[in-house]
Amino acid sequence: MQQKENYQILFDEQIKSIQNQPTKPSLLLHACCAPCSSYVLEYLSDIFDITLFFFNPNIAPKEEFAFRANELKRLVKEMGLDNKVKILIPDYSPEVFDMIALGREDLPERGARCTDCYRIRLEKTFLTAEERGFDFFSTTLSISPHKDAERLNNIGKNLAENSKTNWLFSDFKKKNGYKRSIELSQKYSLYRQNYCGCSYSKK
Repeated sequence: MQQKENYQILFDEQIKSIQNQPTKPSLLLHACCAPCSSYVLEYLSDIFDITLFFFNPNIAPKEEFAFRANELKRLVKEMGLDNKVKILIPDYSPEVFDMIALGREDLPERGARCTDCYRIRLEKTFLTAEERGFDFFSTTLSISPHKDAERLNNIGKNLAENSKTNWLFSDFKKKNGYKRSIELSQKYSLYRQNYCGCSYSKK
């Protein structure tokens, strides 16, 4: 049986390799929501020049998408990072998610539909990072105990192969990351949604 990768160790190795650089490397960080972003921003904002990328075509309805985007903006401001962290919010595009969900509406959570949902969000993040010359790309998704860090990291690693844009390995729930995100959510009175984003998870 193949041993699972320890993504925290891979992350630590990457951070060690960039610590002596004269300038901070740039990171395009896919953000799924404010609560998941809170700890990750606290953890990474002194290491990277971060741009948050709120690309989540799975979120429904549109009002929910807008509310979560505004919570992310509020968090960055209230954490005092608004002069340090940029936010990029592409237009709402639910048709992107609808295409990969078609015919798979009844699949269980954490199944193939969810894997492809990870993929479309990470692909867009990677392509944007590559186009804009970012050094790294990653996602806040791995902080959630409901998300599969192995799948996320495999997708990111495969996308970054043969590219100058590096995938930042992560399992942000480690080192009590998820616990800290709950504490920060309470501190900033963040909206903690009770479903991932799509109408199927809401059911």
